[in-house]
Amino acid sequence: MMGAMVYLPAHDEATSAADVAELIAVNPFATLITTDGTALVANHIPLLLESGADGEKLIGHVARANDVWREGNHEGETLVVFSGAHHYVSPTWYPSKQEHHQVVPTWNYLVAHVYGELVIHDDLRWTRGAVAKLTGVMEHGRADAWHMGQAPADYVAGQLEKIVGIELRISRIVGKFKVSAHRSSADRGGAADGIETDSGPSPLVDAMRAVD
Repeated sequence: MMGAMVYLPAHDEATSAADVAELIAVNPFATLITTDGTALVANHIPLLLESGADGEKLIGHVARANDVWREGNHEGETLVVFSGAHHYVSPTWYPSKQEHHQVVPTWNYLVAHVYGELVIHDDLRWTRGAVAKLTGVMEHGRADAWHMGQAPADYVAGQLEKIVGIELRISRIVGKFKVSAHRSSADRGGAADGIETDSGPSPLVDAMRAVD
């Protein structure tokens, strides 16, 4: 059975694949949701989005002691959730409150749901490559960037034996950017200003202002 995002009004659907890909890249720490056919299991791990001739995929790894990778523990379709910026929206931020008071609180957020088949790579070479890619992305731009070559080879080999590579072969991606798109420009601008005052600039504020 294929899953679906429970509630997605047309005005909240993220229609830009590039924007959704950026959300995933900036927020790689994901919730991996699998089932053994009976129970749902959630794991929290970083995953990288890759595109190639064979399509889009997410790559990462889990601890060998984590049974999610074993046969029977990831039946059917797998869901991965990436959560971006989010913030409470106070009704006091809407200029329309002064006109009719017909306003209520809400919560704005940026999320992406990624669906696909989970493929296991219990293969040292593949897993090493996945770890190297993840480390390269996370360490990029650091003055003293760490890489696996800095650690003793036998130590790295021992650590790699303790993990298993995973790959989600993506069938579809659904982005939901709840950014007050259904409200007036004035109300949306007031909410964006309120969020920025509370917590500073953010991708959520940028997305709200980009609606106009």
